[in-house]
Amino acid sequence: MLDTTERVRLLRTSDLRAVRRLLDTDPVTNVFIDARVRAAGSDLRRMGGQLWGYGEGSRLTSLCFAGANLVPVAATPTAVAAFAELALRYGRNCSSVWGPRDAVAPLWDALAPTWGPARGVRGEQPFLTTRDQPAVPADPAVRRVRIDELDALYRASVAFFREELGVSPEERDGGAYYRARVAELIARGHAFARFENGEVVFKAEIGVATPRAFQIQGVWVRPDRRGEGLSAPGVAAVTAAGLRDVAPVATLYVNDFNHAARRTYARVGFTHADTFMTVLF
Repeated sequence: MLDTTERVRLLRTSDLRAVRRLLDTDPVTNVFIDARVRAAGSDLRRMGGQLWGYGEGSRLTSLCFAGANLVPVAATPTAVAAFAELALRYGRNCSSVWGPRDAVAPLWDALAPTWGPARGVRGEQPFLTTRDQPAVPADPAVRRVRIDELDALYRASVAFFREELGVSPEERDGGAYYRARVAELIARGHAFARFENGEVVFKAEIGVATPRAFQIQGVWVRPDRRGEGLSAPGVAAVTAAGLRDVAPVATLYVNDFNHAARRTYARVGFTHADTFMTVLF
């Protein structure tokens, strides 16, 4: 149990109502942690990591998820300092720190002297949202992936992962965990792709979803097919399906230097709502 006199503590199931109130102040930006809390049900120990809470008086004001990722939520400056102190005490067990830039930047400033150097820092990542049906026609060939197409989607997903993050998801366990994750997305009906001759030429997933919002992730066009106009109609197809079947708000975030992707998302109808930051280890 954390030392509650420091105003940071490990949250328990008895804190679920207070956690819910805090997440509900911005369920769109907080969709990742919101989804984790919902999946845990009545037991926060099932989140796949710890959920730390920071309080002022008796009121819970900030959260931080500490698992495979370190993710601050509604973190005030004093909460960021407290979370950083606790993270330094525990040591680094995560593969990234990410979330709203206003919290992640000072958090990383405090962690960097001990946890650094990072493998990569994505300092400006526009967080985009839309509530409207896409402004460009959806690609009718982009559809939900079937489970018998797992091998093809897995190959495309590994290619995306290597290109986006600079490492392979197969390094630690031969890809078993990552393959299971791809299969899970297919089973949920959250994996979308355009196939040609049995191979994926465009793909994207609804990687996170709640009844309030969903997040599009893993957008990828096969390198030899780039420049052919596949991305905007493909993203439009996933966005339209998500708005119809999943939640009323679509979200995603993108690296600021990826100008082609930013133009694509603007064409589809996404607008800037916040700025994220990611630190990769």
